[in-house]
Amino acid sequence: MRYPVLISLLFIFVFSSCKKDKFNTIPALKFESVNTRDLYPGEQLQFTLSFTDAEGDVSNNVYIEEIAPGCAQSSFKDTYTVPDFPSTKNQKGEMKVIFGYNISGLSNISPKCMRNDTAIFRFALQDKAMNVSDTIDSPPIILHY
Repeated sequence: MRYPVLISLLFIFVFSSCKKDKFNTIPALKFESVNTRDLYPGEQLQFTLSFTDAEGDVSNNVYIEEIAPGCAQSSFKDTYTVPDFPSTKNQKGEMKVIFGYNISGLSNISPKCMRNDTAIFRFALQDKAMNVSDTIDSPPIILHY
């Protein structure tokens, strides 16, 4: 009698661990990488984010917030345009969010408190049905004065 129970438990374990990637109605946003943790004048700050969405109806903006705890006037909120992706069920994609430190043609960031700032960047993604992903944070980034 012990063996059928043991075999049943093993069977349940094997089939429950073989699930495919699940895509949810609420978009999922994941921080992949950042090109530098120390940003100097004239450099770019590039975040790589990935996302999934079951309906494939990702809207056109990623919401961004910079938080610099040691310098209140350095914080900001902004949106970044999501590149066009084909709208397909179980949509998966990757995007780059780029800022420039005194580089024309890019969204500008720089320390505002006349000294080095340490900032964390927060990101959230919304779909056309108004579902918003969890907020994800970058590692601390030092903006050198």
